[in-house]
Amino acid sequence: MKMSSERQDPCSIGLQRYNFSGATMGTRYSAVFFAEAGRDESALAARLFAAVNKVDQQMSTWKPDSDLSRLNASPLQQWVEVPEELVAVLATSLGVSRQSHGAFDIGVGALVNAWGFGPGTPQPDAHQISMLKKQAYQPACNVVDIDDANNRVRKRAAITLDLSGIAKGFGVDEMARCLDSFGITSYLVGIDGEMRARGLKPDGRAWAIAVEKPVRGVREAMGVMEFTDAAIATSGDYRHWVQIADTYYAHTMNPSLGSPSRTRVAAVTVVATTCMLADAWATALLVLGEDAGAQLAQERNMNVLFVLRDGEGFQEISIVDGQRELQV
Repeated sequence: MKMSSERQDPCSIGLQRYNFSGATMGTRYSAVFFAEAGRDESALAARLFAAVNKVDQQMSTWKPDSDLSRLNASPLQQWVEVPEELVAVLATSLGVSRQSHGAFDIGVGALVNAWGFGPGTPQPDAHQISMLKKQAYQPACNVVDIDDANNRVRKRAAITLDLSGIAKGFGVDEMARCLDSFGITSYLVGIDGEMRARGLKPDGRAWAIAVEKPVRGVREAMGVMEFTDAAIATSGDYRHWVQIADTYYAHTMNPSLGSPSRTRVAAVTVVATTCMLADAWATALLVLGEDAGAQLAQERNMNVLFVLRDGEGFQEISIVDGQRELQV
């Protein structure tokens, strides 16, 4: 009789490794899982694509016919019927906004566009940026109402909603639910840097992903993180950015400043129960920075890795179950 600690060859226990990937949300999704041989691969592939495509069709700001774009274009004070998935993401977004003291806010769509990170705006618009900074900023949680019983949303002030800090995470969760519905219990699914894992590999090992070194224009692993039955997401300043003179501005907006977040924090990785929450909190903690962000992570008993720029190198702050464990 084999001990549970011994590793087995997947083939010896009748499991096959499956691997699917495709384009979505301006990047790629992937799914790796183990299941019995002979699964209907075309059905699995179609369902996985449908899961992520549905999120994209509902929550993209790049699609003028998406449900989010329709909501953004709707008149003030008018209730708009939207899919229940969008209601759930909006409700979670507003909740994280309140819990993060406004650091995470989906009402930054106009800022995202003005700084050149939205659809049709490849460069910062200095005039629009200046105009937005002069306006009194209204957090989305103060001006967006949700009627979840009837799947309706309304805006009480002019605001452009942007779900780029949470929609990919929700898409990953939808992929996980898709595989769950097929009875698959050993998988790793992801969209770009947002990942979710369930179970162990057949050989007893946890799923492992590379933690990327936050260097602009370079893809290099800084380390490896193992996890299971959890989700992980990273927000950073090194993937999407614009350069003005000698200054780099990342795509993550600080609502209180009306401009991109600029702190020593190069990247924040969050481990949470769902990828939607990991995604949103990684953004919030990046905006808050090393002091306020680390303090809030400790107060909320979170699992977080902060990577800070330190001259030509980096420092790390690790928080595990709310306890600050490491700083190098």
